[in-house]
Amino acid sequence: MFSYYLELAMRSLRRSPGLTLLMVLAIGFGVAASMITWSVFRAVSGDPIPGKSSQLYTVLVDNRGPQYNDEGEPPEALTYTDATALVAARKAAHQTLLFDVAPSVLPEGNQSIPFIADGYATNADFFGMFEVPFEYGGPWHASDDEGRAAVAVISHELNQQLFNGADSVGREITMDRHTYRVVGVTAHWDPQPRYYDVFSGNQFGDPVQLYLPFTRAVDVAMDTSGRNNCGSNVDFGTGRDAWLHGECVWVPVWVELADQAAATSYREFLTRYAAEQQRAGRFHWAPNVRLRDVNNWLDHMHVVPPESRISLMVALGFFVICLVNTIGLLLAKFMRRAAEIGVRRALGAPRREIYRQFLIEAATVGLVGGVLGLLLTALGMFGVGLLFEPEIARLAHLDFSLVAMTLLVAVVATVLAAFYPTWRAAKVQPAWQLKSN
Repeated sequence: MFSYYLELAMRSLRRSPGLTLLMVLAIGFGVAASMITWSVFRAVSGDPIPGKSSQLYTVLVDNRGPQYNDEGEPPEALTYTDATALVAARKAAHQTLLFDVAPSVLPEGNQSIPFIADGYATNADFFGMFEVPFEYGGPWHASDDEGRAAVAVISHELNQQLFNGADSVGREITMDRHTYRVVGVTAHWDPQPRYYDVFSGNQFGDPVQLYLPFTRAVDVAMDTSGRNNCGSNVDFGTGRDAWLHGECVWVPVWVELADQAAATSYREFLTRYAAEQQRAGRFHWAPNVRLRDVNNWLDHMHVVPPESRISLMVALGFFVICLVNTIGLLLAKFMRRAAEIGVRRALGAPRREIYRQFLIEAATVGLVGGVLGLLLTALGMFGVGLLFEPEIARLAHLDFSLVAMTLLVAVVATVLAAFYPTWRAAKVQPAWQLKSN
């Protein structure tokens, strides 16, 4: 019966080409608008590290005091003093600290032109905590952090640029007139949003190109290329050493905690640490600390752009309007066939067969509208940059999941819209139709 009803649906749609075209256009444009905005929203609001986001926490300690805080919240990163002290305490299973670097890289060959590569100064725990995949080699060891070793991990893209994609483990590169030995090459890895560096505003930045030991970067006086928040009322002194050991915040710290009990224990440790700083005379206020996991941190920092939510709601509203119009068109189409329905009912067809026939016809309309919507979605990807910032617009792409979702939404939405017209059609009284026709 399915193939028979499908054949009837195609005949019905061909009999009313104008009405069919209006329904297909309404579904196509409605689903396309929704899927284009959804592709952006899912890219900026998804969990960047599923399965582990509840175990990774960013650490904050108030070093300014309540008079300089925004609604009682401490600064969004730590000072060098606090960051190194907390990591050295080893109160978490794994812990990492980092800051942005942008050294000048000198490629091999006398004719090569230096270029700037964006990366991070961090420690060995970074790679395991954030599940960084490797193409060649691996991360450096904790002993390299302690020994301030001149080692580096480079990205797949930088490896292509410097070594034509070959296994470069053991080779050397020159950065800011210092030589570093490559110990690992990462596979392509670009979590979006980049949850571990929201502090510097790099949540939707270009992929990272290299990683260096934090201790080595400090030793060679490598400046941070990220945010450096010294506060308007903080005297950070003069000279690098005064800045390094002053009250400027520029070092995000992350810890990995297995469960809520471990998180509670670490939060208590943070409170004790802040109390010690208060007793030492460095802080003149009660301990004020925060421990937020990945998703809470992203929510707190309002990483999802408000325009993505607004555009998604507008697009969904437009889709609802398209569906309401589709309901009216289907009602007009189905009720024009009251005589046909009356004859079928008089010959013994139960109401469920009327439902089955007309819902299959609606699903056919939805499928055709979905195909049109898919074409419009692919075309609309080129215009996403008109609504969003370039770094956000580049995240929108048409993949298999979006293709499947576009077709599924179009078919399911059209079938749901067809229930009321189908119900009205199934209520047709055979006797009235036979008597009047």
